[in-house]
Amino acid sequence: MVLFLLERVSSTPPAETWRRLTEWPRHADVVPLTRVTVVTPPPTREGTVFVARSGVGPVAFDDPMEVVTWQPPREEDVGRCRLVKHGTFVTGWAEIEVRPAADGGSRVLWREDLRVRGLPGICDRPLAWAGRWMFGRAVDGLLREPVPRRPPGPASP
Repeated sequence: MVLFLLERVSSTPPAETWRRLTEWPRHADVVPLTRVTVVTPPPTREGTVFVARSGVGPVAFDDPMEVVTWQPPREEDVGRCRLVKHGTFVTGWAEIEVRPAADGGSRVLWREDLRVRGLPGICDRPLAWAGRWMFGRAVDGLLREPVPRRPPGPASP
């Protein structure tokens, strides 16, 4: 079991920061070789289930997750979301917390309890390092302003 905490500051208000972090399909934009499918109908709430499928072809695994706490930020209240991972390979939980910052932006706390079945305890330290790096990169990407997609068309001269 590996437990780690990420902290980030965003210049966007809590509601926008929350939206960027909890728009589940966007996670596939920042995690390589991953696609995310929301299994339950919108909107996101307690009981929402989504699956992140990571890998290539037969060397892939599903990471099903369920939202067990869903409290979007309101005014000065802290937003909290807790996910429980129900996979056969990756288990554990994640908590996302978004709170207002003094400058009108927001502060993000991401806690992750990452467990990989069959991985011996001697691997905990490298797994913690990899988890902090991978999830930190993902959170940073989710918080960035999305790049507008250009419609297909002829190339400009």
